[in-house]
Amino acid sequence: MRNFVKKQTKGIAAFLFLGGIMVTSGVVIAFPGIDPGVDSPDITITGTPADNFPDEQRAQFCGSATALSTKFIQEFSIPTPCTNPLAIVADYDGNVWFTETNTGNLGKFDPVTETFTEYENPTWPEGTRSMMWGIDYGPDGSVWFTDETYDSVWKFSSVDETYVRLAYPNEGNSLPQKLKIDGSKIIINDFTGNKLTLLDPNQSKDDVNYLSIPSPVDNSVTADFTVDANDNIWFTNWLYQQGGVLVKFDQNGYLDSVAGSNEKSLPLLDFVKIYELPKELLTPNGATISNDGTIWLADTTSSSFFNFDPLTKEFIQYVTADPMLETYGNQTGIVKSPISRPYWIEADSQGRIIFNAQTANNISIMDPKFQNLIEYQIPSKNPNWGDCTSGSGIVLDECGLAQSFDFAISGEKIWFTEWVENNIGVVDTSITLPLEIKLGSDSIVLKPGETKHLNFIISPNSQNEPFVGSLIHNTTHEFLNVTIDHDLETFELTSTPIPIHTNISANENASPGTYKILLGAQLPDVAISKFVTVTIE
Repeated sequence: MRNFVKKQTKGIAAFLFLGGIMVTSGVVIAFPGIDPGVDSPDITITGTPADNFPDEQRAQFCGSATALSTKFIQEFSIPTPCTNPLAIVADYDGNVWFTETNTGNLGKFDPVTETFTEYENPTWPEGTRSMMWGIDYGPDGSVWFTDETYDSVWKFSSVDETYVRLAYPNEGNSLPQKLKIDGSKIIINDFTGNKLTLLDPNQSKDDVNYLSIPSPVDNSVTADFTVDANDNIWFTNWLYQQGGVLVKFDQNGYLDSVAGSNEKSLPLLDFVKIYELPKELLTPNGATISNDGTIWLADTTSSSFFNFDPLTKEFIQYVTADPMLETYGNQTGIVKSPISRPYWIEADSQGRIIFNAQTANNISIMDPKFQNLIEYQIPSKNPNWGDCTSGSGIVLDECGLAQSFDFAISGEKIWFTEWVENNIGVVDTSITLPLEIKLGSDSIVLKPGETKHLNFIISPNSQNEPFVGSLIHNTTHEFLNVTIDHDLETFELTSTPIPIHTNISANENASPGTYKILLGAQLPDVAISKFVTVTIE
């Protein structure tokens, strides 16, 4: 159990590779070395996990303020400082479990009593940390999670409160990432190892058998996955900034063939279908499947997420609202095109699509049936992850990012972690929204070079005090454009609905196809929008 092999730079390289610490276009925040003291010898010993960071980096990685709340979101501070919570899952009783990447421990939060329990991992090497991206809760009360630093899969028993470490098959540069319990097996994507791994969760630590399934695209990364109603596994292979493919893997056909063959493995291409990703989709980290059987992918190097229909084999690109200025600050003026960076993506029982927009500091919900998008602003913002310091050295209040890297759906609640604020938080989606967007039409047909008028109405949902917001009018492609009459960009909403007049145009170079435009309103705590379908003939 003590045979840990530490890879000091693997997690950092992968983190950079994912674009995970890039606040927005043109702004990159440095990430420290794995070993404490590498970047600075100045360490004040506190006897807490903060000792893993030099003093000058503690505000950046250990939290900048106390837990905050809005009408829609409540945050809770983890009692132990500087745990760096990452992967999160809810159990059958509504308790929330999360990994602590700076301690090697698991934490549990009871939403009823609002209390934390942290379970010490006695075998974890002191003073080390690991990005633990994947977690799931099993029917026997076990919590499974991945550990990229030590190429491990861990099992924690919530019954006897013990940890078991299972070595992950390391064939070079492996990085076990997301993890899902799927019936009688566990599925793990090896992000840099270019494979999927299937594991029997009922095995003991002394007799572990993995089935590693190589990805069909050599030298690519193997990102997040999802499983459809026929047990096909869908995942992406891609090369950074070079595009990639969506893969459909017939796992039942493959496993049945292996079981009936003398070969330990069979040619993978006999059991896969490959669909080329659109050129606009460069970094599809998250993947999920909705109840209509379509696949959804989150693109971490843009403000977009994508839908793929296996029947028509067509991709449709969607766009988020722009990040609020408070998330990136832009005190130096370096940020020219802020992007939201959708990261992971899941579907809930209602068929809604949930994703965390990392650099927008949002937890977002898209309903494919009604074509609406709700983006909840996380109240905590760490200014060390944005362009938040003025030329005079003054740090802006309420500026920066909480680095919310994971979330878990539990009924009407969405739980999430704040990696650099030492908090977990929850979105209550049952709370009534302050306004509604009503479209004059939810679709429009254009020819290249043509412009058409489209109205939408912002209507209050209550008779509360007036509030001020800004308009959202975003497109997915440069050849599409939306302008607001009278150059109106902000509004004040009282008890009377406000009509907004827009002109939607396609330039002469517009390509035929189906596109989405986002129209709506941004408030300080939430953005509420609807998608218009634009067909270019």
